[in-house]
Amino acid sequence: MPGTKEIRMKIRSVQSTRKITKAMEMVAASKMRSAQERMRTARPYAEKIRNVAAHLSYANPEYRHPFLVTRDTVKRVGIIVVTTDKGLCGAMNTNILRLVLGHYKQWLAEGEEIDVCCLGNKGLAFMQRLGANIVSQATGLGDRPQMEHLIGAIKIMLDGYASDRFDRLMLFYTRFINTMKQEPIMEQLLPLSGERLGSPETSWDYLYEPDAKIVIDQVLTRYIEAIIFQTVAENMASEQSARMVAMKSASDNAATLIDELTLIYNKNRQAVITKEIAEIVGGAAAV
Repeated sequence: MPGTKEIRMKIRSVQSTRKITKAMEMVAASKMRSAQERMRTARPYAEKIRNVAAHLSYANPEYRHPFLVTRDTVKRVGIIVVTTDKGLCGAMNTNILRLVLGHYKQWLAEGEEIDVCCLGNKGLAFMQRLGANIVSQATGLGDRPQMEHLIGAIKIMLDGYASDRFDRLMLFYTRFINTMKQEPIMEQLLPLSGERLGSPETSWDYLYEPDAKIVIDQVLTRYIEAIIFQTVAENMASEQSARMVAMKSASDNAATLIDELTLIYNKNRQAVITKEIAEIVGGAAAV
């Protein structure tokens, strides 16, 4: 059994750790509220441009954008993996990367080649260890999504699809459900499908000015950018929620461990006192 000094040192160590996890829990809670507000603020724009893109996909313009054309065969797949830059957020990154790995192996087994775009340091490190073909990346995104930091990596993937470098573009991210639940999601980003866009209530077309090609190119590009921005915002809200829950769990476990160590310390100290009293009594009896 360890001595009282060792137990006291361990209690102090756990108390120091608990102070850190408690502080991180409070910081994550504050950031979580801001991240959720940004996520909710971005939703109206994403919903409105989704409606416009849905009407375009069901319309019959003289120009058909490549993003709306489904390829007959799929020989190469592009994937965008959205993860966090930092850890200490529970199993959030593990769950999304497990989903990525499962589909990655499946596509390789089917003979499809894969190009990868990584948004977030954790996903980048994982795909590098996997030996994947990483064509673009964006890390160090901070606590709030900035479109200028994402646009370069996204444009490489969009240009790759438009130039037939790959036939399908998939998106992996963590969707925010509530504070206690975050769900890993895989969605088909390109070609734009009816499932993703939804069917418009009425069928109608637009009048294009100056022409259909310029307008549709701009609208669909903005639509894709809005979807990526929204997924990054959802991922950041999920990150702060998962970190707050993980740090709360760590703080609670530390408090439980401190109580257990304190009990062991008191028992140990009482045993030492009892032994000393017994030795004194024994010595007095011998005299």
